[in-house]
Amino acid sequence: MANEFITPTIIARQALANLYETTVMSQLVYRDYEDEFVSRIGDTITIRKPAKFEAKNFDRTTGIEIQNAVEGKIPITLDRFADVSFAVTAEDLTLNIVDFNAQLLAPATEAIAQKIDRDILSLRQDVMAYKVGLNSDPDPFKYANPRVAIAARRVLNQHNVPATDRYIVVGPEQEALWLSDELFHRADARGDTEGLREANLGRRVFGFDSYQTQNIKEPEFRAADPAGTTLPDHEIGVAFHRTAFALVTRPLVLPQGAANAHVESYKGFGIRVVMDYDITKKQDIVSIDTLYGIKTLDPQRAVLITTGATKTKP
Repeated sequence: MANEFITPTIIARQALANLYETTVMSQLVYRDYEDEFVSRIGDTITIRKPAKFEAKNFDRTTGIEIQNAVEGKIPITLDRFADVSFAVTAEDLTLNIVDFNAQLLAPATEAIAQKIDRDILSLRQDVMAYKVGLNSDPDPFKYANPRVAIAARRVLNQHNVPATDRYIVVGPEQEALWLSDELFHRADARGDTEGLREANLGRRVFGFDSYQTQNIKEPEFRAADPAGTTLPDHEIGVAFHRTAFALVTRPLVLPQGAANAHVESYKGFGIRVVMDYDITKKQDIVSIDTLYGIKTLDPQRAVLITTGATKTKP
């Protein structure tokens, strides 16, 4: 008989904690979240973009100039539906939650976290017009040190991007090259969650908080040099302001007729867990899913970091 303590509620709470602790990109981009349940994939919602103001010269004779706090609105479709479903045995369900988490739940939620990060990183396609670090030189390794962040900072400064909430995210190869630089030996690395602490390379690098993620290199993402030559063997990092990209999540409603289900929400993440019994195979099924949407809010607030080759230098 299944352990009555391994319930969808307990699973959902632990899964949500795992998800919150292991994501990287979702902690760095602009977030919009409300406890507004949606019922299906493809729902479109409207979010408010951060307001923009212009500093005016004060004239005492005319007084202050009132500006309208127009935040702007943008539609985002909730078209990303991350799901991990797996069969569990009676023995699995008799485990305590610690063992159940280590053996099954943690790997499942890690897969969801990686998918969310990869999806957000796919928005780099919208920033192809803004690149630093890579040129037609046949030896890209000379551009692999973290001082390329200076060039990224220049581009963002030229676009009047706020100096706060700036981040750089690079891949494993770039991380290895960057860590050989003395800047990182002097940095005070610290993040806000376990995932960010593990990913954090250095607290401040020329005005950026810097992170590493294994999801930075994706087969479908390619960059080109100024001559138009595609360079598939390069990791493409990104420097950006929080408001360059958006992640929107909404909790899903419980399915009708599912008596053994639970939805858990925390700090902009929502996890739904449904447990059922497959009579045809005589086994229990645990299904974990989350619904979200992504969008580029302002491509001028991001810069591609094309500096590190993924192939070992001969």
